[in-house]
Order: sequence, then structure tokens, then C-alpha cells
Amino acid sequence: MKDFARNFCLRGLMYAWGGPVIMAIVWMCLAANGTISELTVREVTLGIMSTTVMAFVAAGISVVYQMENLPRPFAALIQASVLYIDYLGIYLLNGWVPVSQIGMFSLIFVAIFGLIWACIYIPIRRKVKRMNRMMADQAE
Repeated sequence: MKDFARNFCLRGLMYAWGGPVIMAIVWMCLAANGTISELTVREVTLGIMSTTVMAFVAAGISVVYQMENLPRPFAALIQASVLYIDYLGIYLLNGWVPVSQIGMFSLIFVAIFGLIWACIYIPIRRKVKRMNRMMADQAE
């Protein structure tokens, strides 16, 4: 468990900068589109701090896949749950998702998480099967 916490923090610290950078890009696009014209100091501060935390947690939770005794589907469930709580909490805190839209947010989150997970998992599973076949052929 000590290694889990250490690796979680290391990964989180390595990628925490990504949240504010992505947020700045989104703000620039919204400003160019005329959706927002200016931000208050509170909005900027809250946005920077909260997206840093969001990116830290999102990067850190990927360490769950390093736990050897944890089945992959259960690790994915843990990751999805933590990311859902992380994203929804930050989005609600910043007012980016109204409470009335939590259901829609949830549907979109599940669909995108499943798609990304499948895009990563399926090619890896194919490569592992191919490598296992090659090793079995060499052993014969």
C-alpha cells in the first residue's frame, strides 16, 4: 500500500500541470468564439486550483493497474469511479455542469470512458495473444 500511495503521488505530480494548461486552451477557444469575454479573479483561481487537483487525481489513479492481484475489470471499475467523482465534483464546484445535467454528464462519461478503455485494452490484448502464440510456437 505504501508503494501505491507513493506511485499515485508521483504520477499525479508529474501530470498535474496538464489540468490548468488544458483549461487555458478551453478558455482561449471560448473567448475566440465569443462565449466568454472576461473572467473574474475568483473564476481563474478556482479553475487553476481545481483543474490541478483534477489532473493530479486522474494521473495518479492509473497506478491501480499496477496492482498485480487486482483483476483488470475491477481496476477499471475503480479507475472509472474515482475519475467520475473527481470530474463531477470539479465540474460542479466550478459551475461547468449544472446539477440538473448530472444524468447527461454521467451518460457521456460512461460512454467516453468505455470507448477510451476499449481503444487501449483491445490492441494490448491482441499483442499479448500474438506474443503468447509466438512463444508457444518457439517452445515446440
